[in-house]
Formats: sequence, C-alpha cells, structure tokens
Amino acid sequence: MAFSLGWKTSRSHWSLLQAVSSGFPLFSWRTAGGCLDPEMKAYLEENTEVTSSGSLTPEIQLRLLTPRCKFWWERAELWPYSDPYWAIYWPGGQALSRYLLDNPDVVRGKSVLDLGSGCGATAIAAKMSGASKVLANDIDPIAGMAITLNCKLNGLNPFPVLTKNILNTQQGKFDLIVLGDMFYDEDLADSLHLWLENYFWTYRTRVLIGDPGRPQFSGHSIRHQLHQLEEYTLPEPTQQDNNGLTTSAVWDFHP
Repeated sequence: MAFSLGWKTSRSHWSLLQAVSSGFPLFSWRTAGGCLDPEMKAYLEENTEVTSSGSLTPEIQLRLLTPRCKFWWERAELWPYSDPYWAIYWPGGQALSRYLLDNPDVVRGKSVLDLGSGCGATAIAAKMSGASKVLANDIDPIAGMAITLNCKLNGLNPFPVLTKNILNTQQGKFDLIVLGDMFYDEDLADSLHLWLENYFWTYRTRVLIGDPGRPQFSGHSIRHQLHQLEEYTLPEPTQQDNNGLTTSAVWDFHP
C-alpha cells in the first residue's frame, strides 16, 4: 500500500533534484556483449505488468506497476533501486503521446528528443508516427532498460537512451523536444524553463509540453509563453491514480 499511496501519487522529487543538482553519470545496463543485463531484466519483468489499458493510448503496450504487481502494495523502501517513476504512465506523457499519434505530421521525418522520458511512451509514439531519429533521456538508468523493453513490446527497434542530466550538457540540434510531467517542482521548473529558452533561441527547435495542470506548472512564468494545442479527458483509472486530476493538455512553447 505504501507504494501506491506514497511516492506514486505525489511523485516525490528528492532523487530527481539530487541528480539535477549534482549531475548523473552514464550508466551501462547492458552486458559487454550488448544485451540487457539479464538479472535486472528478469527483476523488472517479474515485478511489472504489460498493459495497454486505462490510458489515452491503448495502441501502446507498456511494462508498468499495476495493482496486480507486488510492489504496488509493498513498502516503498523494499524496492531495491531508485524510485520507479518510469513504472507509471503519467498524465502529461499520456496527452503528449496521444497528440503525436493523432498528429503524425508533427514528427514524421524529424528528429525528436524526449526529455524525462520515464516509461518511454512519448518517444515510442514519436517513432510509431514516423520520426526519423529519437533520443530518450532520463536520469534513472533503470528507466533506460524499461524503455528498451517497452520498445520491443511495440515491435520497435530500441532507440538510444541517454541516462544523464541533459540540463548540464551541450546537445546537438533536434527538430522537436517533448517533455511531460516535468513541472512538478519549482526549482526544477525554473531550470527547465531556462534550458528550453536557451535551446529554442539557439536552434529554433519546437517544444511541446504535456501537463495535467499541476500548480507548479499552472503558476509558473512559462505559462505566458505557451499556446494550448489540445486538452484530453483522462481515463478513470488515470484520474484515480493521480489524485483526481481529470484532464491533461499539450502546450506549444513560444518564448
């Protein structure tokens, strides 16, 4: 019960902020032969469930924590790795993924960076919609493995996953940046806002943001630079798992 009522509903942020402030090293979750680490792979497969229900994107299968999984009910401290944010399909990511699937011209033939990728659903939606190049980024190396597993579930060749704090690095040009559910802490929101502004003015890259209307997003100064593209009513299971949030929207960034 601790997992489902603790870190998951509030999306506690101590580990993410710690990594953002100190940097995060590249982590190899592959063996020397290039295969996924078999022990970690087996652990994730044993403690998650493949599902495509209860979200805005039934076309996408994901390996997630669900009420049928042991750690949905276990005490959070018993999970042996960092908090598994990647094991929840957050509502901002659902909206972004739905938007890309419904509007493939947004990504077709383009290079896409999925910032804070989590389970990888939005990156997967971009690839399914015809993106020519996809890079997923998440500071949790376990998310990197989960994203690779989720690619294979959806019949996709796994795309690259960068498991380091991208806000402290120089990146080449992408045609599109997507990020969902990243504005849940004021300090992180400020850092993201500055990075996105600098990136936009350097490369003129389009930026799409997904968020269900968390206070840290709705009250942030970035809202003055956003144009809403679409709003979706969240499925009932997602509403129940996110403290009753009922909608999630996609925003276009225009600094």
